[in-house]
Parts: sequence; C-alpha cells; structure tokens
Amino acid sequence: MAFKIPQEMSPQKVASRLKKGESLILLDVREPVEWAEGHLPNAKHIPLGQLIERQHELDPQREIIVMCRSGSRSGLACELLSERGFHVVNMTGGLSAWTNE
Repeated sequence: MAFKIPQEMSPQKVASRLKKGESLILLDVREPVEWAEGHLPNAKHIPLGQLIERQHELDPQREIIVMCRSGSRSGLACELLSERGFHVVNMTGGLSAWTNE
C-alpha cells in the first residue's frame, strides 16, 4: 500500500544529522514491546494506534522524523500527521535499516 508521504529520509541521513548535533524530533510509532527491545536515545514513543489521540504531544511547528521497524507503519503515521498539518519525514527502512556507525 502506498502512503501519501510528503518527505522521506534514510536512516544514514538521520544519523548524520544527529551526529552534527541537530536537535531532531524523533517519533517512534512501534508497539510497546518493540520499544522495550530497544530504541533511539531521545526518541518519543507514541504507538501508531494512539497517535491521533496523542497528537497534542507533538509540536506542529517542528520537523518530526517518524520511524517504526521497517518504514510501513511510519508511512501511515506520516500520512495521518501530514493531513493534520504536521511537518513529517518518514525514515525509510525503519529501525531495521539503522546502523550504529
């Protein structure tokens, strides 16, 4: 299924921006059990199923990089948030494509 994703970014680009010291908003939409298995430091955790009811926890004025395990749920999350006026970027490939360099 193809989502209407306004913008995408590779995990390598996200890592590069973090290394440069950029203050990024990272939103992890995986389930709690996945989150407990490991997540990026400073990422905000809102499972996809709670996203709409908890959207008030996000800053619509800032770029939000959305991630999940593989990039599918984050794609849906990006579409849902984008329709509500948020500036979102889908991290392609998700955390399974993340490498700690």
